[in-house]
This record gives sequence, structure tokens and C-alpha cells, in this order.
Amino acid sequence: MKTNEMHWQAVFFDFDGVIAASIEVKIRAFATLFASYGPAIQEQVIRYHCDNGGMPRYQKLRHCFEGIVGRPIDDRELARMGQLFADLVLEKVVAAPLIAGALPTLEQLRESGTPAYIVSGTPHEEMQMIVERKGLQSYFTEVHGSPRPKAVIVNEILDRSHYAPHQCLFIGDALADYQAANATDLRFLGITPEGQESIFPKGVPTSARVTLTF
Repeated sequence: MKTNEMHWQAVFFDFDGVIAASIEVKIRAFATLFASYGPAIQEQVIRYHCDNGGMPRYQKLRHCFEGIVGRPIDDRELARMGQLFADLVLEKVVAAPLIAGALPTLEQLRESGTPAYIVSGTPHEEMQMIVERKGLQSYFTEVHGSPRPKAVIVNEILDRSHYAPHQCLFIGDALADYQAANATDLRFLGITPEGQESIFPKGVPTSARVTLTF
């Protein structure tokens, strides 16, 4: 069956860069958090952040301190830095516009009765709050965030909902999304901004718009 003829049993979405145009919000927040360490560290932190889209926030922050700044960070300070990050991004993500095609796709899924899920690297409770404040909760059957790995979340949903993986779609913009889809045998569409090269392996379908047909 061709993809554009597929009736998906369920569709899984990442959030930043897939539902909301909030990628730059997160980049600026990392730059702000590490500004006191100088521009060279800032540049390395931003590069690491961009190269590891979809990674849980606290895992990313720990690496930035221990692997880039070069100092240990205990759980208490890590929690404090995570909260500072949340304070920097929350209102801006809520205010961020939607990615092209996201709302029509969500409306199409709702009208057809096809379940839609968010599987994000954003902390779980924060992700649920953002979806609610953006007025999008009615489009999603469930909203999930970190720290649970994306593949674990997807597999749990597949198992209890008895979906056939090859009849489900994951739409993401990061390699972590592709890897989660690959690990769970879901079909995958990579969101790649207009004019940018695909970060995904050769042959992986991509689109600048969120869509169910490709």
C-alpha cells in the first residue's frame, strides 16, 4: 500500500519543531544558561543541543556541565538548572506559532477518529501544561514527555492499544525521533525546514510541512 493511501491506526508526534515552531526558543535558553562560561562554551553547548534533538532535558544539561564545561553537577543543582530552563522557555513555547500543516493534520486526524499522541523529550508535566495552554489537548489521545525514552513510550502504547506498528506513523524532526520510530517499527516522516538539508538517513521521507501523505 502506498503511503498516500494509508489509513493510519495512530500517529505519534514530537512537539518542538513538529507541532510548535519553538526550536529557537530552546536554543536561546541554552545560550542564556551558559552565558557566564563565555562564547566558546556557549557555542559548544548550542551545537550539542542542536545535534541531540529529542534527548531528555536533564540528560542534556548534565552532559553540558560535565562534558563541556568540565565540572560535576549534583542532582539538586541539576534540578535547579532544569527549572531555570523551564522558566526561560515556558511562556515562549506557549506563544510559539504552529508548524505549517500541523493544525490541518490534527484536525484531519480528529475528524477521522484516528488517535494522535505526543511523545516529546520535554519533561512530562511541562509538556502536558504546554499542550493544554496552547488549546491543543482535544487533538491528542495522550501527551507524553521525558524522562521515559521515546521508544519505551511508543511500545507501551502499541502494546496496550494493539496497534500494528507498520500502520502507525511517527512525525519528528530529530534523529532521536527517527531512532524511536525505527526501534518500534513505525513508519516515519522527518520534518525538515525549507531550505535545510535532511539530517535523516538517505531514503527517509521528509517534508517541510506536517502531513499524512508523502
